[in-house]
Amino acid sequence: MFTAGAESLLHQARGIQDEELTKFCSRVSKLLQKEATGPEATDALRRLFLILAATKYSRHLSLSCDHIQNTQQLSLVASVLLAQGNRKQEVRSVGQRVFKVLESRQPDGPSLRPLLPVVSKVASLAPDTLHEDQTKLLNKRLADWLRYASVQQGPAHSSGGFFSTPRVRQPGPITEVDGAVATDFFTVLSTGQRFTEDQWLNMQAFSMLRAWLLHGSPEGSGAPDTDDKSELEGSTLSVLSTASSTSRLLLPQERLREKAFEYCQRLIEQSNRRALRKGDSDLQKACLVEAVLVLDVLCRQDPSFLYRTLSCLKALQARLCGDPACVRALLPLAQFFLTHGEAAALDSETVCQHVFTRLPSEFFHHPVLAFELVQFCRDSLPLLGRNLGILRLSFPNLFKLLAWNSPPLTSEFVALLPSLVDASTAVEMLHALLDLPCLTAALDLQLRSSPATSERPLWDASLRTPSCLEAFRDPQFRGLFQHLLRAKASGTMERLVPLHQLLQPMAGCARVLQCAEAVPILLQAFFSAVTQLADGALAKQLARQLLQRSDSLFQAPGYEASVHKVLSSQFLALCAQHRPLVVELGKELLEFVGGASGLRGGGGMLTAVVWAIGEYLSVSWDRRCTVDQINKFFEALEAFLFEVTQSRPSVTLPKCPPQLITTLMTTLTKLASRSQDLIPRVSLFLSKMRTLTQSPALDCQHWGEDAGAIATRATELLNLLKMPSVAQFVFTSSVEVYEPRYHRDSNTALPLALRTVSRLVEKEVGLLPG
Repeated sequence: MFTAGAESLLHQARGIQDEELTKFCSRVSKLLQKEATGPEATDALRRLFLILAATKYSRHLSLSCDHIQNTQQLSLVASVLLAQGNRKQEVRSVGQRVFKVLESRQPDGPSLRPLLPVVSKVASLAPDTLHEDQTKLLNKRLADWLRYASVQQGPAHSSGGFFSTPRVRQPGPITEVDGAVATDFFTVLSTGQRFTEDQWLNMQAFSMLRAWLLHGSPEGSGAPDTDDKSELEGSTLSVLSTASSTSRLLLPQERLREKAFEYCQRLIEQSNRRALRKGDSDLQKACLVEAVLVLDVLCRQDPSFLYRTLSCLKALQARLCGDPACVRALLPLAQFFLTHGEAAALDSETVCQHVFTRLPSEFFHHPVLAFELVQFCRDSLPLLGRNLGILRLSFPNLFKLLAWNSPPLTSEFVALLPSLVDASTAVEMLHALLDLPCLTAALDLQLRSSPATSERPLWDASLRTPSCLEAFRDPQFRGLFQHLLRAKASGTMERLVPLHQLLQPMAGCARVLQCAEAVPILLQAFFSAVTQLADGALAKQLARQLLQRSDSLFQAPGYEASVHKVLSSQFLALCAQHRPLVVELGKELLEFVGGASGLRGGGGMLTAVVWAIGEYLSVSWDRRCTVDQINKFFEALEAFLFEVTQSRPSVTLPKCPPQLITTLMTTLTKLASRSQDLIPRVSLFLSKMRTLTQSPALDCQHWGEDAGAIATRATELLNLLKMPSVAQFVFTSSVEVYEPRYHRDSNTALPLALRTVSRLVEKEVGLLPG
C-alpha cells in the first residue's frame, strides 16, 4: 500500500516515545515564538503532524495557536491540535483563533486559503463551539467568494531580470472548458493560465460548501423558522419563491443558500460543454456529482428551491441516461428524485429502473462505481417505498457487482441482503448465490469477448481459456449463459451443471477463488434473513433445493466443503423451525440417503440429513408419520451403514467420517425405539459394530483413533435398547423437551432418566454390587 520509504517514516513516527515527543513539542513551541519564523518551523510542524496522525491512540501536547498570525503556520498548528482527537476544548480554541484571524483580515492581508480546511474540520468535529456571529461571518464570506470572484485571469509573474520590460501584459478573461470566453461568473470549472486569490477562495469555498450547509441546517444556529413556511408549501410557494430573494434583504444563511443555488445551476450548465482536455472532462463529472448533492441539501433545508430546481434536473436526467461518461452523476440524481419525489410529483421509478438495470450490467468492472452503487442501495432503502420491488427484482444484476468485486463488497452485501430477500424470489436468490463463482467466470468471458474498450478491466492475463470463450459464443449454450447473466429475477431456476463443466478451466482464476471464499458468508446472511419470513411452504422449497444443490456445485478448490458446512447447518435450522419437513420431504430424503453423492464435501450434509431423520421422523412432530415410513427409512439407513462399514474406501465410495457413522447408529436406534419390531435388528447390528471396531484382527485403520468412540457409542445405544420403554422416552423427544423446565425439574429431567438407566444396566451386568 505504501512505498518502502513511506513505511519507514510511519514506523519511525509510531516508535517515538512520549518523552521524546514532549521535548520535540517544546522545541516547536520555541520556534513559533520567534518574530520571524522560517521554513524550519514549518518543517517541524509537519513532522509533528505526521507523528500524531500515524499513531492510533491520542496524545496530548502543550501546544497553542493563540498568538500565531501567519495563516500558513496557523493552519499547520491547528491541524496538529485537531489530530490529537476530538478534544472539545482544543477544538473550541482552534475555532476561536481561526475566526479571529478571519474577522481581522484586511483585503491586502495574508491569504485565508490555508484556514478554510481548518474551519471545515472544526465545524464537523464540534459545530456547537461556533458562535452565531461567527457562523454569520462565514456565511457572508462564502457567499461573496462563490458569486463575486474576479472574471479576469491572474497577472503573470515578472521574471525581474535585466531585460524585463516595464510593460506587463494585461490579464485576459477566464474561459470555459471548451475554450469559449466566459460570459458569466467564475466557478471551479472556469479555466485560465493563472488564478487570483479570490478565485482560489472560490474553489475552496465550493469544496467545503456542502459540509458547511449541513452544519448550518434548520437545526443549527441562525436558521430561519421553517414552521413559518410550512403553510406556503405547494404551488403557491413555487410562485412566491422566485421573487422572494429580491423583495427583501436576505439573512446571511439564506443569502449563502441563494448563491450556492446559482453556483450549482451554473456548474450544471458548464458540465454540458465539451471539454478540450481530459483533466477538465473528469473535473466536469466530479463537479456535476457535487452540484446535485448540494442542490439536494438546499431543497431539504428550504423547499422553495425544489420547484426552481425541477426543470434543470429533469433535463439533466434525460442527458445523463444517454451519456455513459457521466454515469456516476446518476446516483446523486436518483437520490434527489427519491428524496423529493413525493413532494414534487417526480417520476422516480424511471431513474431507479435505469440505475438498477443498466448500471450493474455495463459498469460492474468499475470498482468505485460498484461501491457507490451498493452504498446508494443501502442509503436509499428508507426512501424506495413502492420502488423497493424494483430493487428486489434486480438482485441478479446487483450480484454482478458482488461477483466481480467480492472482497471489498462482501460486507456491504451482507448488510444489504436482508432488504433484497423476498419470499417470491428467495429460492432463485439461493441458486444465484450458489452459482456466484460461475457468474464471476461468465463476466470475465463476457469482457474478454467484447470489443476493446478504452478502459480494460484487470484480469488474470496468464489464464488461457479458448475452450471457455468458444463455449460462451456457442449458440448451444447461449440460453444458459443468458440466464446466468440476466438482469432481473426470472422466476425460473435453470440447472447449470453443463456450465459448471464448461467453466471448470477457470476454477483456479484468482477472481473466481475470491468470490468462492465469500459465498459461505453471504449464505449465512441470506438464511438469517429468509428464516424470518419463511412459512412452511417456503421452508419446504428451500430444504428441497438444499438437497438438490448439495451435489451440483461449481468445483472450485475448497468451495464444496465450505458451502456444505453452511448448507448442513441451515438444513437443520429449517427442520427445527418447521419440524414436519422430514415427513413432507420423505421421498426426497430417501433418494438423498440412497444416493452415492452424500459423502461429497466431507459428508456434512448427509450427517445433517441423517440426524434430522432421527430427530423429527416421529408422530410427536407430525401425525402423518407412519410405522411404514419409519421402516422404509430404517432399511435405507441400515443398508447405507452396512455398505460404508463393510467396504474399503474407494473413488466411488470415499471414506466415511466417524461422525456420520455414529449419527447413523444413533438414528437407527431412534427409529427402532419408535417401531419396536426393529429393535432386534438394530441390536444385532450394533453388536457387530462394537465387535468390528474392537477386534484387532479386522482392518479398521481407515477409522484410526475414532474407532474407540464408535465402539463407545454402540455400547451406550445397546444399553438403552435393553429397556425399550426408556429408550423411547430418551430418543423420542416431546414438545416439552424444548421448555427450560424440562431440563431443570429433578423429577422429569432427561439426565435423571439417563442416570437411572445407567445404574440399572450396570447392576444387571454385575459392574456394581447388588
